[in-house]
Amino acid sequence: MNTSSATLQADLAYQKVILGSVSRTFALTIPLLPEALEKVVGNAYLLCRIVDTIEDAPDLSPPTKQALSQLFLDSLMGKITAEEFIRPCLAALNTHSNPSELDLIEHTPAVLRILHACSPKDQEAVNQCVSIMSLGMSRFHTKQSTEGLSDLAEFEEYCYVVAGVVGELLTNLFGNHSSHFAQCMRSHESLSVGFGQALQMTNILKDSSEDRARGVSWKPSKMSQIDLLNIAYRKLIEACNYILIIPKQEVGIRRFCFLAFGLAALTLNTIAQKASAKKISEPKLTRKVVWGVYGFTKLAAHSNLLVKLFFYLSSQDLRKLAKSSYKTPS
Repeated sequence: MNTSSATLQADLAYQKVILGSVSRTFALTIPLLPEALEKVVGNAYLLCRIVDTIEDAPDLSPPTKQALSQLFLDSLMGKITAEEFIRPCLAALNTHSNPSELDLIEHTPAVLRILHACSPKDQEAVNQCVSIMSLGMSRFHTKQSTEGLSDLAEFEEYCYVVAGVVGELLTNLFGNHSSHFAQCMRSHESLSVGFGQALQMTNILKDSSEDRARGVSWKPSKMSQIDLLNIAYRKLIEACNYILIIPKQEVGIRRFCFLAFGLAALTLNTIAQKASAKKISEPKLTRKVVWGVYGFTKLAAHSNLLVKLFFYLSSQDLRKLAKSSYKTPS
């Protein structure tokens, strides 16, 4: 094994380990993909996580976040070295409480080496996604407050730059590695944005208390929890339709997408239960439930009927909430 190959293998080993440290959910879903896709999707997630770490840092001012985001983007595009981003970023995050995220930033060169070992088409797709996300988040750095976003349009724009664009990235990567997937998804690409936005809206609703604790709200200021749940439910319908289009022979892709979708549906349904009962406690799926959905992906990957049945059963409270909110007085 030559030096470059040995270095890449060490980098890939690091990617697998750090993925498990920074995200338990994606550490479960990404290994479901075929090996080549696992490499590039895992890599893209880590690059996006670096952007997220800068955005979520409560002690950094908006101008500092914008400057660091630009440095990261410049290092991604090869305009500066990774070290020119790492030094000021770690210095600014000297009080950051998550050691795994700091370790990830310190290993930015390893993450970039893996990206550069991917195909040119995959690199282009990842670069485009991270650029849109980084520049988009920079626009929202000055909007972080407990008051929330100004309206629904701004909320949907935020969900696009942090997650809808990831749905587009996944669709591009899946299409790069499967011509059958690309053919089936043609003219249905817009569903990929809904898939990503459904996951992000779930996170916003699930983490709203933690966000408020650090002085941030990503909800539209004049919309109720029930209104947001209804929007998220409609995005889940798009996510479900996205999965139904994926060719059944692409078992890994279907399992990957279904697991993320299934956990989001169950989480949102739990939030809907609490909204109906006027409870405030935050929802958390148990380990048993998570592993149950994980096991079910083996069956759902081969059956559109099971995907539809799961969605119907797992979103009953969401569906009731949506129906009740549209009722008009007689």
